[in-house]
Amino acid sequence: MSTTAQTLDHRRDGFTLGQYLICLRGIVWREALRFLHQRGRFVSAIVRPLVWLFIFAAGFRQILGVSIIPPYQTYILYDVYVTPGLVAMIQLFNGMQSSLSMVYDREMGNMRMLLVSPFPRWFLLLGKLLASTAVSILQVYAYLLIAWLWGVEAPGWGYVAVIPALIISGMMLGGLGMLLSSGIKQLENFAGVMNFVIFPMFFASSALYPLWLVQQSSPIVYDICRLNPFTYAVELIRFALYVQIDWLSVAVTVTAALVFVIGAMFAYDPARGLVARRGGGAP
Repeated sequence: MSTTAQTLDHRRDGFTLGQYLICLRGIVWREALRFLHQRGRFVSAIVRPLVWLFIFAAGFRQILGVSIIPPYQTYILYDVYVTPGLVAMIQLFNGMQSSLSMVYDREMGNMRMLLVSPFPRWFLLLGKLLASTAVSILQVYAYLLIAWLWGVEAPGWGYVAVIPALIISGMMLGGLGMLLSSGIKQLENFAGVMNFVIFPMFFASSALYPLWLVQQSSPIVYDICRLNPFTYAVELIRFALYVQIDWLSVAVTVTAALVFVIGAMFAYDPARGLVARRGGGAP
């Protein structure tokens, strides 16, 4: 009886800050080890945007010059314009890859080891999301270094000012991937979902072309781009790289991040979420 009473008192008192930090460190360390062991994931994350930068952007840099639009103070080459969009693409693919690992863990049974932890489920999911965001930021800076060597430069302070924007956009895109993974039971189904999410979000945005050009050619596509939260993540990164703030992009990206993260936490709730109804939660 005394042991039971102590357990109930412990649950009532909750965990200390140090215990939460130890749990968070374990989640981040697990994600870091997975990333280090999957070298192909890092290579593919860097090669994908570099193909756009070295081939596509280089081929159109003299043809598709971009006029003076905020945050730029002068005419810019096309490869300079697409760089923030390619940075956001890295985070988009990383968020989906991290969610793919969650589907794999749930299918293999490893997810239960995490979800049966006495820590709150929202904290476990938030910790995994933070770890995924940190990995994406490392990938982004590896790409920015190569882009800088290629001659695509941003103001010096921009490489520091962009960190908060990368955290917000990484949380938004990681939360979206986590929300999608909660409704997928089999690993084979995730590839199709990725194709229906990643490519429409990427192409129907301001990542590759200014929205005023889209508006001139197709007002309908322009409206779709304006409704796409990925557009605002791209613009948030673009302005931050030039040490400026686009408050509309901040508001939309933060709101979308909250919606996706809260939705993922609800979906992974064993009592109410999709995981419980599909049998993928903790026993």
